[in-house]
Amino acid sequence: MKRLSMATLVFLLVLGLTACSGNREARMRQAAATRNLGESYMMQGKHTAALAEFIKAEKLNPEDPYLQYDLGLVYMAKERFNLAEKHFKKAMALKEGYAAAKNSLGVLHLIRKDWDAAIVIFKETLEDDLYATPQIPLSNLGYAFYQKRDYTQAEFYYREALQKDPEYVNAWRGLGLTYGAVGKKIKAAEALEKAVRYAPKAPELHLDLGNAYKAVGDFAKARAAYEKAMELDPAGSSGEAARKAAAGLR
Repeated sequence: MKRLSMATLVFLLVLGLTACSGNREARMRQAAATRNLGESYMMQGKHTAALAEFIKAEKLNPEDPYLQYDLGLVYMAKERFNLAEKHFKKAMALKEGYAAAKNSLGVLHLIRKDWDAAIVIFKETLEDDLYATPQIPLSNLGYAFYQKRDYTQAEFYYREALQKDPEYVNAWRGLGLTYGAVGKKIKAAEALEKAVRYAPKAPELHLDLGNAYKAVGDFAKARAAYEKAMELDPAGSSGEAARKAAAGLR
């Protein structure tokens, strides 16, 4: 076989590397487009369709931290919690300081009712000064402490969340429920009124508000809140609970 000149050999190697690079770039573009399609399905609540696209994307680019995060979210939605944890941890390994993935791992611990593990993770999340939405882990901390019946700490973290975002509905709801748990009935109703103001189409908030009004003895407002919950969720759990609560009013 005729020996290749050094110039020809270099040319072929460079050509080959360029071709490989081009193939890789095309693969990355295809993976990103597939991930985007999966995210669109996920936003529509079509979790099985989303998962199918994410699995395709992972075959093309398994080192994409955002894809690993998406996989964690969709597996969590499908209640495949061990797989969700695996993908959240991989996302965190691929992207240092991935606060959103860490916060979601904390939420996974909340779902498992592992309150102490969740608290550790949310506190670690808050160490990232660049995290754009600290009200989320702060409110999640409030929820974890509420579940532990440490209402002092729950109130503290819900209030901290509201310092970051005065319109954060989860924090207003959590604060209202916390006040209710310690017998601060008027404050509970006031906090839940704020929650309803910022999310007027959430039936569970109207149910909570009805319960708060009932606790302070304002049965007219309680009935109105229950009726709104029933209107918004006629066949769901919040509507059914509101219907039962309203039936018990004088």
